[in-house]
Amino acid sequence: MPSLLPSAIDAAASRVPHDPTALLRGATAEHYARTVHAVVDDVAARLAAVTQPFSGASRGELEALVDAVDLDAPGAGTRVALEEAADLYATHAIWFHDPAYVAHLNCPVTVPAVGAEAMLAAINTSVDTYDQSTVATLMEQRLIEWTAGRIGFPETADGVFTSGGTQSNFQALFLARQRALAGLSGMDRVLAQAHLRILASDASHFSVAKSALLLGLPEDAVFTVSTDLTGRLDPEALAAALVDVERTGDRVMAVVATAGTTDRGRIDPLAPIADLCDATGTWLHVDAAYGCGLLVSNARRHLLDGIERARSVTVDYHKAFFQPVSSSALVVRDRADLGAVAWHADYLNPLENAEPNQVDKSLQTTRRFDALKLWTTLRALGADGIGALVDAVCDLADEVHAELVGDPDLELIGQTDLSTVLFRFAPQGLAPEHADALVPQVRRVLFDSGRTLVAKTVIDGRPCLKLTLLNPDTTRDDVRAVLDLVRSAARGLLAGEELLDDDTPPCRTVHPRLTRSAEIS
Repeated sequence: MPSLLPSAIDAAASRVPHDPTALLRGATAEHYARTVHAVVDDVAARLAAVTQPFSGASRGELEALVDAVDLDAPGAGTRVALEEAADLYATHAIWFHDPAYVAHLNCPVTVPAVGAEAMLAAINTSVDTYDQSTVATLMEQRLIEWTAGRIGFPETADGVFTSGGTQSNFQALFLARQRALAGLSGMDRVLAQAHLRILASDASHFSVAKSALLLGLPEDAVFTVSTDLTGRLDPEALAAALVDVERTGDRVMAVVATAGTTDRGRIDPLAPIADLCDATGTWLHVDAAYGCGLLVSNARRHLLDGIERARSVTVDYHKAFFQPVSSSALVVRDRADLGAVAWHADYLNPLENAEPNQVDKSLQTTRRFDALKLWTTLRALGADGIGALVDAVCDLADEVHAELVGDPDLELIGQTDLSTVLFRFAPQGLAPEHADALVPQVRRVLFDSGRTLVAKTVIDGRPCLKLTLLNPDTTRDDVRAVLDLVRSAARGLLAGEELLDDDTPPCRTVHPRLTRSAEIS
């Protein structure tokens, strides 16, 4: 029988990386430092040189660039790979720090958080069990306690960091479902689940309905509660809905209030909603993914009065605390509620250990130490410093709202509690249907140009443009420049031969595309 030794040696040799500097370890520490410094220098140079939030490259152009990369080719080495990534990704990324980016709930990030991101990425801690994380678990838990204190929760509170508001909302509703079905099994549980309902306003985040689907609730499980004329959940309508659901023999599993609706930036009347939930013994979840920044605001904290009476709260630090994605958390009033997600595995969380294993309260197992970013930001700026940034963007929105009142071209739509601005181009004499048709076309023309990014949404059945102001460095002049681009694009479209349908790409021979060098009048 021939010896297996040569083939075994060959096999072992084949497992040795061709590039001995590929893995981060003690022997490659110097190479790591040079590599990361080069990346940081390149990104810093790009940050300083940014003049618009997007390159303006078309999807076809970007698809061609991506498809041209042979992912099965031999390795080109770290330097070449990173330079290629910078040319492909960084050149055509969306830059949220540019003041002309005003589209979605994306914020510029703090420098200490980016420094912490580099630290946690290199060390690569997983905060699922204590023996993988040690002090990282304790730091995350301390931040949860700090956040709970800001909410006004008692010492019984607890929570866990998540990937974002969608996961936080899903976990909250999972906990509410488990509470509603406690003690039931078999067909009794199946039948009871079929009668569970969630009450939320028509302005609540889509993740509420998506969570109901993932939880196996009926298709009509989410009962929409009407909002008042300002876009806030109507407590009287909620009271009627609570009664109506019970009359049908169904059971309200949870009420979801929103502290910062995505479009209007409105905060539901939390105290009256809490009164109704307390009176009926209903789980109250507050989705404060957008509005959580008010927890550190000196000027607007009162808008969250009543949040301390919730049973669970979603906070998104990567929306309102200027953190890199991802950084979110679910915080609950009573840590016992988190027991519903606990799961035992001998290899992971031995029963004999009295260690603070956070896998026992998370939907995830392996999980990044994203809390480090918030920790360093809080220590660098202080809570008041972060709060001042939050107030700055809200103040700017108030100023823009005031300027748009009576504007001859732009129609202001509603008010906000936070930092959104809803409007449409609607000068006197323009038919409403033409104003509506312009909205998606203006957004698309501006996006294609790369000059500015605004969002589109629908309010009361009509489309409108939306600015989401989350950059404390953005000035009124910056916003005026964006609005001038909107006017210019709309006038250019009106000068064309026809208004296009929502789903039809603008014909650039008829509707002029704004370019980087275009003169905007």
